[in-house]
Amino acid sequence: MSVSGVNYAKADQNDGNNDQNNDGNNDGNNDGNNDGNNKNGNATGTNAYSYTCIQPSSRCYYQTITCPAECPYKSSDDPRAKVCYIDCDSPKCEAHCRRRVPDCNGFGSACYDPRFIGADGAVFYFHGKSNENFALVTDPKLQINARFIGHRPEGRIRDFTWIQALGILFGSHSFSVEATKADEWNPAVDHLKFTFDGEEISLPDGSLAVWNSPANEVKVERLSSQNNAVVSIPGIFEISVNVVPVTKEDDRIHKYRLPVDDCFAHLEVQFRFSDLSGEVEGVLGRTYQPDFETQAKPGVAMPVVGGEENYRTSSLMAPDCKKCLFAPGKLAEKESSVIKLYGPMDCTGKFARGNGIACKK
Repeated sequence: MSVSGVNYAKADQNDGNNDQNNDGNNDGNNDGNNDGNNKNGNATGTNAYSYTCIQPSSRCYYQTITCPAECPYKSSDDPRAKVCYIDCDSPKCEAHCRRRVPDCNGFGSACYDPRFIGADGAVFYFHGKSNENFALVTDPKLQINARFIGHRPEGRIRDFTWIQALGILFGSHSFSVEATKADEWNPAVDHLKFTFDGEEISLPDGSLAVWNSPANEVKVERLSSQNNAVVSIPGIFEISVNVVPVTKEDDRIHKYRLPVDDCFAHLEVQFRFSDLSGEVEGVLGRTYQPDFETQAKPGVAMPVVGGEENYRTSSLMAPDCKKCLFAPGKLAEKESSVIKLYGPMDCTGKFARGNGIACKK
């Protein structure tokens, strides 16, 4: 049924893989990148798109940010063109230009076999295990798991692995994106599959095709006719996704010795988060902790971190790893008790943000 409607390796180091020549480091959260129909954003005629930050917790609260002339709009018919990103938590409250396809040398990326770049800009590898699932990000109101596929040639002690799918839990909802299996790679064939709450999404082929969940919790946008897209949940995250094969050249260079009937189509992804807690965990998520210190050994060309036992989940959609934090029910209960305890304390009738409240009788 379909639903419609981690001395560290530097982030720009070429490790032998075919890194994309994309630009852009993640400089924060993209609270302003909501749908073009959002009442707080405007772009008319030849005017650049502008957005008023309305989240009281953001640094740029109630400021209007306008896109620069280099990228005046937040979307483009050209999937590799630069578009405008508005960050309501940036120190300068400025918009920036980026390409929307995953930047495998940018913060928050996970590409190749697989190589991660954390929020601190450090490169590390996490191998996981073939046909198992691991929590990339786990927080009280967000869980992102990854399913690993892989291959172990005879005589090798571990698997070569790649990320094949992401399983996302938020609130009472689930969402997944996966790269479907391909014997041989044909770039004209789409290998992206999406589900929302367990039902497959019907997303038309074609650049800029868009799908929204029934209550607009999730938005999926194609950037070209096949194999790349952006998945976003306003105020929570934006994920750029690209499906690629393991090429014959990759196979030759890295000595994967792949079978002839599987090109191991997999995901290249880049995350941009908007609302993570300071306790966030996960293979990638822990790098977003304020006091995070890497476990990778300094001075290693390919720093590998462990943690398989801490982050292994029983399935793509299960928040049951040893360090998993996802608990939306408990979060809602905690928020509810806070509201009951304090009541409506905004004596000004405006957004006081909980700072310096002084009320008179």
